[in-house]
Amino acid sequence: MKSMFTLAGLGVLGCGAALAQGNPPAFEVASIKAAAPQQQGRMMVRMGSDPGRVDYANVSLKDVLARAYNVKRYQVQGPSWLDSERYDITAKVPDGVPKEQIPVMLQALLADRFKMTTHKETKEQPVYGLVVGKSGPKLTKSDESGGEGAAPKMMTTPDGGKVAAPRGGVMMMMNGPGGNARMQANKVTLGQFSDMLSNMLDRPVVDQTALEGNYDIALDVSMEDLAGMKRMAVGGPGPMAAGNPDHPAPEAAPSASIFTAVQALGLKLEPKKAPVDFIIVDRADKVPTEN
Repeated sequence: MKSMFTLAGLGVLGCGAALAQGNPPAFEVASIKAAAPQQQGRMMVRMGSDPGRVDYANVSLKDVLARAYNVKRYQVQGPSWLDSERYDITAKVPDGVPKEQIPVMLQALLADRFKMTTHKETKEQPVYGLVVGKSGPKLTKSDESGGEGAAPKMMTTPDGGKVAAPRGGVMMMMNGPGGNARMQANKVTLGQFSDMLSNMLDRPVVDQTALEGNYDIALDVSMEDLAGMKRMAVGGPGPMAAGNPDHPAPEAAPSASIFTAVQALGLKLEPKKAPVDFIIVDRADKVPTEN
């Protein structure tokens, strides 16, 4: 049976004025409720917004905190349920309030409904630098033809079927041949691609390629390696070469590893250390107060 799910790219809005500098405008009305269970083998996350409305579906509080504080998901730390509990959030933005104010309005909403308190810390952390390999990049530039409302393009799945290709900023994952996972991302920058890799590895990935533009990227990774990397992402670096800064992945890593898949793109993941800013959640309630 083919299993497929998509992860919507989580764009970040400008941070606006800090709460300490005055009271930001509040949402006219906001609804927060537990998300309905997802279908077996499929997960869809939506984080839509426009100048007048916030519309999030099946999001974790880690997703919302990343947008509220203008950081990446890996920069949010706190209880494990911040990533597992899922919510639907809709809110009406007052007329005339610019979108740059939405992040601080989200901060105030989380503090009010979840009784959440946070603080910021900067820590020296292991990271992976995404760099160009010795032979140069082997990337496919995105086809920028077709605007909004155009018919979705189709792509061939590993089993020979046809599905709509993922939109820009979205990574689609499906079962591939030989126990592999096929990951496809279309119209993504290398910065967005680095963020996607960060969600699968034991440490943040920082784009250091200096490559501009949008690309269509496909990776084949073993399900076993992917599951191991997700465990390391929760528990910290393990003894595997891919997750241990003292033993970086060798050039002849197993063909199914994500490091070799990245190398096939003419890129490379290099273990490094760098200062990283974190949002630390000191306390929060799982169940929000009533709407």
